[in-house]
Amino acid sequence: MAGGFGLLGTLLGTPLAIRLLVSKGYGQLIRDDGPTSHHTKRGTPTMGGLVIMISVVVAYFLAELITGNEPSASALLLLFLFVGLGLVGFLDDYIKIVKQRSLGLRSKAKLAGQAIVALTFALLALNFPDANGRTPISESISFIRDLPSWGLPAAVIVVWVLLMVWGTSNGVNLTDGLDGLATGASVMVFGAYMLINIWQSNQSCAINPGPKCYDVRDPLDLAVVAAALTGACFGFLWWNTSPAKIFMGDTGSLSLGGAIAGFAIMTRTELLLLAIGGLFVLITLSVILQVGWFKLSGGKRLFRMAPLQHHFELLGWAEITIVVRFWIISGLCVALGLGIFYAEWVSGA
Repeated sequence: MAGGFGLLGTLLGTPLAIRLLVSKGYGQLIRDDGPTSHHTKRGTPTMGGLVIMISVVVAYFLAELITGNEPSASALLLLFLFVGLGLVGFLDDYIKIVKQRSLGLRSKAKLAGQAIVALTFALLALNFPDANGRTPISESISFIRDLPSWGLPAAVIVVWVLLMVWGTSNGVNLTDGLDGLATGASVMVFGAYMLINIWQSNQSCAINPGPKCYDVRDPLDLAVVAAALTGACFGFLWWNTSPAKIFMGDTGSLSLGGAIAGFAIMTRTELLLLAIGGLFVLITLSVILQVGWFKLSGGKRLFRMAPLQHHFELLGWAEITIVVRFWIISGLCVALGLGIFYAEWVSGA
């Protein structure tokens, strides 16, 4: 139900947002130093991430209301992280539009906004234990489960959560450079976390205690949020695919990245995110390598342009070709992550 409501929300709500944004002149500004093919996108409505945010929140609470379930602490905290980072992105997008420049918030201001949301999320999520003493996040670093020897002080875990939120939200933001690229990749990642949460719910220590059970709080309710996000991204992709009628902007990319980080932390699959979100990792690494090589080599470039998708554009690849091939890479990464997750359960390792 949540997935269906999320899908309908963006599928039907996005064209309304397009008309509203066009009437107010809220169009995308394009960097002059980017690929010249992007200049045709100037003026395309942006801030479409607002539609995704509203659709997800409404879909979740509507599904809870109809089924008579009470919202869980885990789901509410995840939605807080999702919406909070979306508001930081919205402020960034709004400044770009009002001041008519391709740069919105300064980098330090954006990182500070992300930090406030992430730290608040971490501090709250270390509380609210359920009847079995499980809190939404744990004080251990995890791979597929909490690593028993990696228990850390709460202060260190808060910093770890901050780094994960920073890395993932900015990774999705860097990926959002071509029509539909970040949206399509996010659909696969959220779909994967929906399956992981359903599996963890069926094998929960509260239901089936044993050596293979998962010690995760509210996994089924997290699956509802994942379903709402999957459906909302699917519906938005209808309008965001090439040629895009609307962009999600930082409003969408930061919020989706924050939600992905939240799922990894709450499902105790933090290091597994390197596989599931492999495309985002690859694109983020391309920027790090480009900047590092530029400084070490005295001004030489490793790629023609970073992030990586723009390198292939400057090599002459068509935008739609890059997007579909990167979707394939994302799908393979998600399949690898799910395979590792299931193999661990089968082996009992």
